[in-house]
Amino acid sequence: MTVEVRLAHHATAELVDALNRLVPQLSSSAAALTSDDVAAMIESPATHLFVATSNGAVVGTLTLVTFSIPSGGRAWIEDVIVDEAIRGRGVGEALTMAALDEARRCGVRTVDLTSRPSRVAANALYQKLGFVARETNVYRLNL
Repeated sequence: MTVEVRLAHHATAELVDALNRLVPQLSSSAAALTSDDVAAMIESPATHLFVATSNGAVVGTLTLVTFSIPSGGRAWIEDVIVDEAIRGRGVGEALTMAALDEARRCGVRTVDLTSRPSRVAANALYQKLGFVARETNVYRLNL
């Protein structure tokens, strides 16, 4: 299977439809995205939305967020989603490698991500790519 990964530059109807098909595979509580939502993500200088395609169809996405803080440039990888039908075929790795290349271009010092322990394959991939589990707590406050 051939996979092409690119940065999204436009909130096309195809991209919005693909995100609305893929996001529920990651989060059952996420609201449906509108074209304006996707355009706002793409237009943000901090957000890099990667799209993986195979045979012309969107099969995965990943979001890289870059930001500057007093301790240096940082990045987070968020919402890595590979279509359930094609998992295990290298799409997640291709997306992650593209995001790491972009993070390097942005000059960040570190890239962080989180992954639920139940996502065994995803955790194995991140470790294979050199990510190391940190001894820290992640806290969330729902607003």
